[in-house]
Amino acid sequence: MSENYVALLGTKGGPAIRPGSSIPTSSLYVLNGEKLVVDCGLGVTKGLVDQGMQLKELSRIFITHLHSDHYLELGPLIHTSWTAGLKTPVDVFGPKGLDAYWNGFLHSMKADIELRQDDEGRPTLRDLVRIHVIEEGVVLEQDGITVSAIRSLHPPLVDCFALSFRTAKVQVVFSGDTAPLPALEDFARGADLLIHEAMLEAALPALMERVGNGSDKLMQHWLRSHTFAHDAAKTATNAGVKRLALSHLIPSDDPTYNDDHWLEAIKDHWSGELYIGKDGMRISLD
Repeated sequence: MSENYVALLGTKGGPAIRPGSSIPTSSLYVLNGEKLVVDCGLGVTKGLVDQGMQLKELSRIFITHLHSDHYLELGPLIHTSWTAGLKTPVDVFGPKGLDAYWNGFLHSMKADIELRQDDEGRPTLRDLVRIHVIEEGVVLEQDGITVSAIRSLHPPLVDCFALSFRTAKVQVVFSGDTAPLPALEDFARGADLLIHEAMLEAALPALMERVGNGSDKLMQHWLRSHTFAHDAAKTATNAGVKRLALSHLIPSDDPTYNDDHWLEAIKDHWSGELYIGKDGMRISLD
């Protein structure tokens, strides 16, 4: 029987990386022997290889929304997989506008792509990729896996999604980027694992100082568009999920704060099994 698991490839919230920091958001879901890539922040390609995945096996990718820390490396991942032997179709599921990114990537790499197709006999890269627009409801139902979506609350974006991955034996829900969202409680009801974004409230002023080139608008974005760790814990408890993983951590790269601070933030609201996301963390679903 195939092992079922989630690998948190990148667990940092936001696009910037600094010395010693984790990398932006991406995950690998392995369900019923199928490999599903969820979000493609910077570092996703190396993260997949580090999990032992052959890139030529790439077949399904899900992008939750069009913020760079969730899709910056989509084009490079597909291109690198193609140079690693990919010759079968890749289905990419994402919000409206993702096709413009993909077409722009192909245009930017036109010289290299055409050279490799002509000089090395590679298959036509454009023909391998199929873009599917995500809407609320069932996104994919195939190979014993049902993927469903609801809109999250992540202004100013509208097409931003939480995703549920369900098989006959297990359900995993990913919050995507969101402010506290009551609808997520029903969406994740009884799930085996909820992966939820999280912020440490006390750490935000210091993060503003480190960022250095944002105005008060950046703080306002965090406060209206993301979820504090204690609110993520409340969602998990109200939904009755079996396990909770905190990821897309804001901040994830401040040495002043460690796992104890995350535990302190949620202790009054969650008493179940907890994972504080680390790059490369693998969570078994068996």
